[in-house]
Amino acid sequence: MTRPPAPHEIGLLEGIATTRAIRRFTDEPVSDADLAAVFFAATRAPSGSNRQPWRFIALRNDETSRRAKRLLGETARRMWALKRRGDRYDEGSGRRPDSPKARMARSMQRFAENFESAPVIVLVCFLRYREESHFEGASIFPCCQNLLLAARARGLGGVLTGFQAGAEAELRELLGIPDEVVLSAAIPLGHPEGGHGPVRRRPLREFVYQGRWGETPDWAVDPPGTRHAKAGPPGHRTFLDQGAGDGA
Repeated sequence: MTRPPAPHEIGLLEGIATTRAIRRFTDEPVSDADLAAVFFAATRAPSGSNRQPWRFIALRNDETSRRAKRLLGETARRMWALKRRGDRYDEGSGRRPDSPKARMARSMQRFAENFESAPVIVLVCFLRYREESHFEGASIFPCCQNLLLAARARGLGGVLTGFQAGAEAELRELLGIPDEVVLSAAIPLGHPEGGHGPVRRRPLREFVYQGRWGETPDWAVDPPGTRHAKAGPPGHRTFLDQGAGDGA
């Protein structure tokens, strides 16, 4: 019998095309070996002048981590409640329980309610060495994507969030984070309740031009069998109202 591929043997392009935003996790712990592999991959990312400004705090199950995770959970619920109202998730098609908009609202509600239950929450930090700049993200977010791709390869899942922003002062005090360190992201990690699969995006021809804005080349085509989200261009109805797929 042919041995099935180990989780880490997944191909790079397949991993990129199937790394979904995972917001539901089982109770299975994340092993030290998996965490080490994920962080190793994260730190292979590029950064300006190769300064490698990233630092990671893995919040697991010790008392201090549990307190930090509770702070993040409280913030997740506050921020989601604001977004739910501001983006009018419960209006329009959101009134239909079976609509993509309503399903997304239920998914996000569950995610926020259980945020601190993730086996690991990674607090992604940035060592600032000069005045604040709009370009800082170029040296931190590539490592976040590497982290999520490596998690996918190890049979884990996660999603990039900004919930740390709502509890920054409390997290700094609790975790001893210096003032010059930026809290860039909070990424829950764990074994998916469900699984990964092909992500849906708009057709490639809507994104790629050649030589001049708006001129789509003939070669900008998706691989056979690609399924698309139904999002429209800016100013049109949102992808939630149009019935997009996973959108993540």
